[in-house]
Amino acid sequence: MIEAIIMEATINERIVKLRRTLKLTQPVFAEKICISKGYIANLELGQKEVNDRIIRLISTTFGVNEQWLKTGEDPMFHDSRNPKVEEITRMFKNLNPFFQDFFLDQLRKIYDYERGKK
Repeated sequence: MIEAIIMEATINERIVKLRRTLKLTQPVFAEKICISKGYIANLELGQKEVNDRIIRLISTTFGVNEQWLKTGEDPMFHDSRNPKVEEITRMFKNLNPFFQDFFLDQLRKIYDYERGKK
């Protein structure tokens, strides 16, 4: 009797799968998580180890479940229904375009400040 060898996907292979699921090129994917395209290529090839910082960047940027990224368990993406996001979206749609721009500018500043602290 021949037993099939089942190989689990590596975290590097899950990054490739995620990028393809999102229909992003390596350069675009890398740009979105603020790393070089060469670094993402090396990650996908398994020539670089995926560290916690990269996992957090991918998870936060794309709404990916960290557990899925690390182990392949659980769904790939978090539940997209977030009451806070839904409330913000509803309110944003009703704002005057001037205030939409103002809100986005303020949110970017908060986001950049928060990322600079880490």
